[in-house]
Amino acid sequence: MSPVAVTRTYLQLLAPGALRGARLDDPSLSLEHLDPCPVAASRRLYREVGAAWHWRDREAWSDDRYAAYLGQAGVSTWVLRRGGEVAGFFELAGQADGSVEIALLGLRPGFEGRGLGRHLLTCAVEAAWRAGANRVWLHTCTLDSAAALPNYLARGFSPYREERYEVED
Repeated sequence: MSPVAVTRTYLQLLAPGALRGARLDDPSLSLEHLDPCPVAASRRLYREVGAAWHWRDREAWSDDRYAAYLGQAGVSTWVLRRGGEVAGFFELAGQADGSVEIALLGLRPGFEGRGLGRHLLTCAVEAAWRAGANRVWLHTCTLDSAAALPNYLARGFSPYREERYEVED
């Protein structure tokens, strides 16, 4: 294995009016708040969505650690369905400073390229503001989908920090 250089970019929205929403007018779409989110469902979504994008952080979490995380105040999981089938999800994590992080957001394989990512991000930002955020933020990296950063920028997010690191390929 050889190391791969990665750039992580942090982005934020500072006011609800900064969102350039892109909801789809599609009656087959529905958004479901998993409250509470079962550990097995979160693990499945994490693996299905994140497998292609090097999401590995939670793989070693025990069920107890996962349940404790999901049970924290301010952590919420939302599933986007298209025609009843899970198309993607997002996870919000409220922070002590009053901000809300879009901790996870993504589509399941086979649902890309249909505008669902724009729709899902719009829903995530709106849910974060409804949760009382004073700022909505997220991060992406060069291991993510090539469509991720352009989507964030198109929705009105502004970069505020960048860092570089290496991962084993």
